Amino acid sequence: MNGPAPPGRLSRAVRTRRVALAALAALTALVALVGTALAHGGSLGGTRQNLSVPRWLVLLTGGGAVGASFLLASFVTDRDLIRAIHDERRGLGSPTRALVLAGRVVGVLGLLAVLAVGYVGPRDPLANLGVVLVWAGWWAGYTMTTYLVGNTWPVVNPWRTIASVLPSLDRPYPERLGAWPSVGFLLVFVWVEVVSPLADDPTLLADVVLVYTVGTLVGAVVFGAETWFETVDPISRVFAAYGQVAPLSSEAGRIRARWPGAALSDADWLIHRGDVAFVVALLWVTTYDGFVATPAWRTLATPLYDAGVPAHLLYPLALVVGFGLFYGAYRLAARYGRRYADSLLTTDELARQFAPSLLAIAAGYHVAHYLGYFLSLSPSLVGALTNPLSPPQPLVAVLPTWFGGVGLAFVLLGHVLAIWVAHATAFDLFPGRLQAIRSQYPLTAVMIAYTMTSLLIVSQPSIEVPFL
Repeated sequence: MNGPAPPGRLSRAVRTRRVALAALAALTALVALVGTALAHGGSLGGTRQNLSVPRWLVLLTGGGAVGASFLLASFVTDRDLIRAIHDERRGLGSPTRALVLAGRVVGVLGLLAVLAVGYVGPRDPLANLGVVLVWAGWWAGYTMTTYLVGNTWPVVNPWRTIASVLPSLDRPYPERLGAWPSVGFLLVFVWVEVVSPLADDPTLLADVVLVYTVGTLVGAVVFGAETWFETVDPISRVFAAYGQVAPLSSEAGRIRARWPGAALSDADWLIHRGDVAFVVALLWVTTYDGFVATPAWRTLATPLYDAGVPAHLLYPLALVVGFGLFYGAYRLAARYGRRYADSLLTTDELARQFAPSLLAIAAGYHVAHYLGYFLSLSPSLVGALTNPLSPPQPLVAVLPTWFGGVGLAFVLLGHVLAIWVAHATAFDLFPGRLQAIRSQYPLTAVMIAYTMTSLLIVSQPSIEVPFL
C-alpha cells in the first residue's frame, strides 16, 4: 500500500486546486460581465441591434477577457493539473449495429428528400423541406452537435454510404496536393452560399446538391472513399475538425467521454501545411459570412463597386484576401512564437501544434452565428417534416431580446477555451515554464485580434448583403 503523501506535496496540490478554482471563478465572472455589457450585440449573423455602450468599450472588454484568460492560465496552473484534465477519459461502450444502420438510412433518406422536395415541393423556401432541412436542420442544428456532443458524420454521411457500395479505382492521390483542395472547396462553398440565392430557391439548391453528389461520388470512386472523405471532401473535414472539440469521441469502435476541447491539444491528425490552412479557413469563413452583412463591409466595398468591380468578383476577392490575412497572421505568430521561445522546432511544426486551438474559436463563432437561426426556424422545419409536399403555414419563432448575449457568451468562451488549449500545448512542447509561456505571446496577440474582429462584426446591425 502507498503511504500518505508528504505534507508539503499534499498542501501544494491543495493550493493548486484552490488557485485553479479561484481563477476559474474569476474568469467566469469576467465573461459574465462582458456578456452583460454586450447583451444587445446579437450574433455574428442574422438580426443584430445597435449596442447601448460605445463600440470601443466593447472591443476593449472582449480583448481584455482573452488577455486575462491567458494570464490566469499561465500563472495558476501546473503540468500535473493540465495533464490530469487532458488525459482523463471514460469508456461508454460501443454503438450497436442497428444504431449505425439507422444513422446511414437517415442520411440517405435525407439526401433523397432534399433532391425530391427541392424539385417538386412548395416554392416558398420556409415551407420547402429541402431548404429548411439543409440550412436550419443540417448546416445549423446538426453541425452544432458535432462540436457540442460528437462527430457522427462518418456514419450519417449519405455520400460515404453510397460510395461504400460502388466500385473503386483506387488511383493514387497526388501527395503534393495534401489537404489544399479541401481548403479551396471550402472557400468556394461559402462563396456560393453568400452570392447565390440557395436559401431562397429550392430548385437551385437541389441542382447544387445534385452536382455536389456527382462530383463527390466520382472522387470517391477514383481515389477511394477513405482518401476522398478524409483528405479532399470539405464537409467531412469540417465535421471531423469540429469533432475534436466535442466531449464524445470514437476510439477503436468504442465511445469515450473526455473534457470538451481536451483532444485539441493533440495535433497528430494535422500532417501537412494544408491541414493547418484548412483549420484557419474554417475559422475565417464563419467570420466572413457575418462580415459581408455589416455596414462596415458596405462602406469598404462601395468605392470598389462604384469603380466598376463587379459584385460577383468583389465577394470572392474579399474571401481570398481575408483568408490570406488570417492565415498570414497565424503563420507570423508561429514564427515569432518560435523566436520568443528560442525553440529548435520549426515554424511549420509550431503552426501545426497550435492550430487545433483555433477550432475552439471556430466552434464558438458557429454556435453564435447559427443557434438563434436554428431555434427561430425550428417550427418551420418541424412543419415541413410532418408533410413535405403540403406543409402547414410556416412559422418563425421570435427570440427574446436578451438572446443576443447567449451568442456573445459562446464567442468569448470559445476564445477562452482556445487560450487554455494553446497553454496546454505549450506546456507539452517545451520543458521550461517560462519558455512555454513566452511561446504563446504572439499567438495570444493574434487571438485577441481575432476576438476584436468578431466583436466589431457583432457590434454592428445586420443588413442585406449589398450589391447582389
